[in-house]
Amino acid sequence: MAPINAEQTTKPWYKEPWPWILISGPFIVVVAGFFTLWLAIHTDDGVVTEDYYQKGLAINQTLKRDEFAAAHHYRATLLISPEHAGVRVFLSGDGPLPASIRMRISHTSRSGEEQVISLRSVGAGTYEGRLGSYGSGRHLLVLEDNSATWRLSAWWDPAPQDQTLAATPE
Repeated sequence: MAPINAEQTTKPWYKEPWPWILISGPFIVVVAGFFTLWLAIHTDDGVVTEDYYQKGLAINQTLKRDEFAAAHHYRATLLISPEHAGVRVFLSGDGPLPASIRMRISHTSRSGEEQVISLRSVGAGTYEGRLGSYGSGRHLLVLEDNSATWRLSAWWDPAPQDQTLAATPE
C-alpha cells in the first residue's frame, strides 16, 4: 500500500464548503441593502406633509376649537346607513347650532384618502349628507362648523353593519 501524499488530498478552495458559507453572509447583506434602497426609492409613505411647520403652528388654534366645543358641551352621535351611502348626525350643545356642518374622514395612514362631507340641517340638531367610499381600517372623524369655531373628533373603524359613534372632544 502506497503512503497517502498530503498534496493529493487537498482540494482547491472553491470546492470546499466553508469559504462559500463565509461569503454568503456578506452577500446576503449586500442584496438586502440594494432591495431596501429600491424600496425606499420606489415607494412613498404619504404620511409626511410638506408644510409640517405651518401645521405645527396651527395646533394652538385647533386646541382652542376643541376647548370651545367642550365648554359649550357639544356632543354628536353619528349613524351610518347599512349601504354606507348616507350619514346622519345628531348634534347637541349649549351653543347655537349651525345650519350646516362639515365632516372630515381621514385615513390614519393614507393621506390621499381624506374626504370632506357637507352635512345640511334637516331638523333641530339633525344633519344629513352623502358618503363616498372610505375604505377599510381606522379613520379619524372630525365634525366642525363652517366657520371653524368648534370641533369634535373621534376614531372610527368601519364595519359592515350600522354603527353609532359618539364624538366628543379629546
